Amino acid sequence: MSIYQDYIKEIEERKEQGLHPKPIDGAELLSEIISNIRDANNPNRKDPLHFFIYNTLPGTTPAAGVKSEFLKDIILSKVVVPEITLDYAFELLSHMKGGPSIRVLLDLALGDNHDIAKKAAAVLKTQVFLYDADTSRLKEAYEKGNVIAKEILESYAKAEFFTKLPEVPEEIKVVTYVAGEGDISTDLLSPGNQAHSRSDRELHGKCMISSKAQEEIRALQAQHPDCSVMLVAEKGTMGVGSSRMSGVNNVALWTGKQASPYVPFINIAPIVAGTNGISPIFLTTVDVTGGIGIDLKNWVKKQDKYGNVVLNDKGEPVLEEVYSVATGTILTINTKKKKLYNEDRELIDISKSLTPQKLEFIRAGGSYAVVFGKKIQTFAAEVLGVEPTPVFAKSKEISNENQGLTAVEKIFNKNAIGKTPGKVLHAGSDVRVKVNIVGSQDTTGLMTAQELESMAATVIAPSVDAGYQSGCHTASVWDKKAQANIPKLMKFMNDFGLITGRDPKSVYPPMTDVIHKVLNDLTVDEWAIIIGGDSHTRMSKGVAFGADSGTVALALATGEASMPIPESVKVTFKGEMKEYMDFRDVVHATQAQMLHQFDGENVFQGRIIEVHIGTLLADQAFTFTDWTAEMKAKASICISQDDTLIQSLEIAKSRIQIMIDKGMDNDKKVLHRLIEKADKRIAQIKSGEKPALRPDENAKYYAEVVIDLDAIAEPMIADPDVNNEDVSKRYTHDTIRGLSYYGGTKKVDLGFVGSCMVHKGDLKILSHMLKNLEEQYGEVKFNAPLVVAAPTYNIIDELKAEGDWELLEKYSGFEFNDAAPKNAARTEYENVLYLERPGCNLCMGNQEKAEKGDTVMSTSTRLFQGRVVEDSERKKGESLLASTPVVVLSAILGRIPTLEEYEKAVKGIELTKFKPSNRQLVH
Repeated sequence: MSIYQDYIKEIEERKEQGLHPKPIDGAELLSEIISNIRDANNPNRKDPLHFFIYNTLPGTTPAAGVKSEFLKDIILSKVVVPEITLDYAFELLSHMKGGPSIRVLLDLALGDNHDIAKKAAAVLKTQVFLYDADTSRLKEAYEKGNVIAKEILESYAKAEFFTKLPEVPEEIKVVTYVAGEGDISTDLLSPGNQAHSRSDRELHGKCMISSKAQEEIRALQAQHPDCSVMLVAEKGTMGVGSSRMSGVNNVALWTGKQASPYVPFINIAPIVAGTNGISPIFLTTVDVTGGIGIDLKNWVKKQDKYGNVVLNDKGEPVLEEVYSVATGTILTINTKKKKLYNEDRELIDISKSLTPQKLEFIRAGGSYAVVFGKKIQTFAAEVLGVEPTPVFAKSKEISNENQGLTAVEKIFNKNAIGKTPGKVLHAGSDVRVKVNIVGSQDTTGLMTAQELESMAATVIAPSVDAGYQSGCHTASVWDKKAQANIPKLMKFMNDFGLITGRDPKSVYPPMTDVIHKVLNDLTVDEWAIIIGGDSHTRMSKGVAFGADSGTVALALATGEASMPIPESVKVTFKGEMKEYMDFRDVVHATQAQMLHQFDGENVFQGRIIEVHIGTLLADQAFTFTDWTAEMKAKASICISQDDTLIQSLEIAKSRIQIMIDKGMDNDKKVLHRLIEKADKRIAQIKSGEKPALRPDENAKYYAEVVIDLDAIAEPMIADPDVNNEDVSKRYTHDTIRGLSYYGGTKKVDLGFVGSCMVHKGDLKILSHMLKNLEEQYGEVKFNAPLVVAAPTYNIIDELKAEGDWELLEKYSGFEFNDAAPKNAARTEYENVLYLERPGCNLCMGNQEKAEKGDTVMSTSTRLFQGRVVEDSERKKGESLLASTPVVVLSAILGRIPTLEEYEKAVKGIELTKFKPSNRQLVH
């Protein structure tokens, strides 16, 4: 059977699922389709023509190369296709977004046929996805006196690719759809357990919220054809949790508009809103698609006549509704006045949603076109020896006299591109910055690869110090979906220039190490900027931003990112940790104490947390920086002492060397160069030439939070509070409770020690607890299953060398085997210890899950509904988050322990200790 016949068969199968034909990305299939089109006597030409015109993916896909060449043959009259005229062929090329289509357009524009060259030039003037090979051809032709090349460059220097686009409408009418009350996780918009289908956009779109919600959205669209549907998080924040491009893609698919009539299921311009705004990562993704994100502020804290916040009987602020956004409400966004209206009534100012830069993204159909447009304009102006025509909004540059710099302000100033020379920038400034480290994870990596293809990128930007493609999110189960997707992803990324967790040539064994741990080791300069395809890209060296798959692709392709310099909140500590407390308890207490200090206002949201935990090594400090995603912070920076930073860099060097020894380095010796960079940084610190990064003494912060360690008297648990009467208070990370709240009676069905929140010390704690309990009771019996997943293989190697792994094996009822990985997810658990493969495991929710309705005690970061555990008919599933010793003891007892039981179990064990620095870490 031919490839085309296979495709027809697949189409019939998809029809049964209510799906359209899958978009074509393969060269072989499109070549066979073209052979059917060429045959003028073929009675079945209609479908092949449709697939060729409307169902072929653009960019650098193999199919795009075949399509471009065929269109070129039509334009040059080498082939006659009655349905595709010369002008129509050019129109089709204009929608193919770079790569082979640009090559073809340049061939035609710089060719001998003047009429065709003019038409090709007209199309090229609308294109922005040009790379070095393309711009070099234009420059060379111009220098040889080619008139068409000059004409194209002059158009680029004037940015006509942007100025000739339609203006943003002055008024955009929306009809509201309340997607949920309280915070809306990206899991609701793109569930983790459906990660395998993300690259099949139409199929993945069917998992957004629910089929009922999808029907209601379609009904609103039919009822209000002149309105866009605005998805709302009522009394919450939109898009918390993971950094999902697929979540925004799904929203755009259901509520946005088609980007091109010739590219199926790629929609743009979604409009989303939340009472408490949009999660920072999610908002970046909305910008990528030319959408709008609105902070509604439709519920506010009630105040008494003296201006004091009114509290309820639980000590929580009472909220009052300022205006309604109930489903079906018609609102108007005025893009000129930058206001939101209900009929003639002005509701709120939405200037932050419609900054000059965001309006450019909306006009251009997304941020990529603007980023690449600015680059091509700068290039053209330089070649012509002229100044670029002022077209784009000037970057806002805020410089406050006699004001020092926070840590993030220092990093952004160091890495800034194109700012006014000599000008020092403060928070609020718009900055283009160099990106040092980029991470792509495996459940979003396929989409990142698609984004790279769509922007016609073929190789990692040379300015990036290192890129890494992980395999940790799909490590638990090597099922048919993983076997089909992951090797293909690894080959693409390896060819692109990234270090990959799997070797396409099988020289080194599969490495499923948690990506955040790997990126934390690859970051060998605390002045670095890191972009990663996961909300937990929160390094304890440098400043790291979790990002959607598209922003990751942009960083890989250009080596740059653009964003305002965020405000910072300074977090310091006083007092002393009690010996039986773990640092995880300090992390949870930070959130609780902050909310208490600011009357329930989360001052961390959307800002940088500058945390002064300089006495902790990078692995341990990561426990704090990692959790800042749950604090809704944009990112975090760890301020470290010189000696501690040197130790952390030495550890990073040794782990990078392990990667080299395993054969993971590439031809460009990326990993070798990182070790050289680490050595240089260590030398700078030791010599005093450049001490560890620290803020200026007169830096300005949005807020300062001081955490009292003396006040942390018992282990702290983050509780999803699944039965809270106020639905908006469920499944947040803000309900932090002490161990004694549970009275030693709450049943626990499953324990999980793993995810990015644990380090080697956590696995040693588990081992020592087993020893303690053996000595107390003679043997250890688990009354609930305990799943353990080390974050990295090197941790297991070290535990084996130190004797801890042997004790864990003694109690294990299951131990992973790389030679025979699980090919099906576990659905039931016995009361034993499970030693799972390094990786994300239960934290992901896309493979392993707890049994429905279980109460899970976990070291993870995820407590969202349905993520780690789904509801059953008998009860709601709940995922409580705690320190390793609390989780381990809960699994052994089958319930949450009392404080007395806990103290006895950890006696003599070296938990993760922390002492505040005895000196102020400022410059």
